[in-house]
Amino acid sequence: MSAKISFVSLGCDKNLIDSEIMLGLIDQEGYVITDNDSEADIIIINSCGFIMDANQEGIDKVLEMADYKKEGKCKGIIVTGCMAQRYKDEIFEALPEVDAVVGTGDFESIASVIKRIADGEKKVNLVTDKEHILNPENSYKRMVTTTGGFSYLKIAEGCDSKCTYCTIPSLRGHYRSRDMESLVKEAEILAEKGVKELILIAQDTSLYGQDLYGEKALPKLLRRLSEIEDIKWLRILYCYPENITEELIEEMATNPKVLHYLDMPIQHSEDKILKLMGRRSTREGLKKTIERLREKMPDMCIRTTLITGFPSETEEDFNAQCEFIKEIGFDRLGVFTYSQEEGTPAAKLPNQIDEDVKEERKDYILELQKSISASICEKYVGKTLEVIVEGKIEGEDDIYCGRSYRDCYEIDGFVFFRSKEELLAGDFYKIKITEAGDYDLIGERID
Repeated sequence: MSAKISFVSLGCDKNLIDSEIMLGLIDQEGYVITDNDSEADIIIINSCGFIMDANQEGIDKVLEMADYKKEGKCKGIIVTGCMAQRYKDEIFEALPEVDAVVGTGDFESIASVIKRIADGEKKVNLVTDKEHILNPENSYKRMVTTTGGFSYLKIAEGCDSKCTYCTIPSLRGHYRSRDMESLVKEAEILAEKGVKELILIAQDTSLYGQDLYGEKALPKLLRRLSEIEDIKWLRILYCYPENITEELIEEMATNPKVLHYLDMPIQHSEDKILKLMGRRSTREGLKKTIERLREKMPDMCIRTTLITGFPSETEEDFNAQCEFIKEIGFDRLGVFTYSQEEGTPAAKLPNQIDEDVKEERKDYILELQKSISASICEKYVGKTLEVIVEGKIEGEDDIYCGRSYRDCYEIDGFVFFRSKEELLAGDFYKIKITEAGDYDLIGERID
């Protein structure tokens, strides 16, 4: 009888892609995949290790899964991903419950690691080359775990930026673009499985192709992907503002399948803090890029993320950032408190900020953004938006939720509407907006 494997995927959407590839490889080897951890012979935890909170989540999950080993069914726990890469030498000592660690460049060997653990081997350490190049044949075998007609497409791995607060280069290696032909083929396979919205991800999507083709080739990739008939929406995440070219803006403005939505993490607005962060943006440069995007696409939805409480961030810097937020009026905005990560240059900077001050500043920005978001949402009352159905609201009669072009999965809001007809997740409908909340919209379906 084949061993039963349960799988826990933590962290970001980029990590989720690795999880889906591993699931595909495990399935191909004939192992039985179960979503019931208590039934599993081996439990795999694909961990995040970007910041300490993520590491703690991984540790907590290991300890939770260790209970199944004590009960006798589970024979092994495998930790993969960023935490395994970052703490490959410490995990076995700190977490004796773990039987194997697999690094970010070694996950394609997951089936052989499972066999070694199933055969009784202990303390398997497979953390070798974080610069590993993905075998595209394995990516084609992905077991898609997302529902609702969308999937992610990771177009590059690693990062060459030298942001002083970030551990990603040490965990994932240098920036490595995927070959365009392999991405198109993977997208075609996803389309055959029913995917209609592709969400392009990388550490910096705007840099795609620079290493392979000697130019920023994201516009060309978008054109190729848009030729796939069954792909209806192309959404771009994690686009660094300094790498946004005029060609990319033009492609977004003229390609009907590319959504007028851009996730553009700026992290801060003030030049002094941006320089300390190792970012190449400036306040003025950010304004010009945003103005250009909105000039070419008046309905542009811009999402950003900020870090608050970075070392040396004064009250004056914070207030200036708040004024910038009000001036720009971001459609979507997320905030993280600065995390002092071991091994990063920023961890050694003077003038570290107290945790309570970081939290106060984060809460203030979130409250500020709430009013901005509510004001923007109100402008959509009376307008009609195309919406991809997420599903029916549990416990509610005939109420469905979906996402417009302004709403990325998990991180943005919803459009709620009523339908007596049974609707399928992943289908598209026209919804006339009748009410607005702080982040969500309410409407009625137009037949």
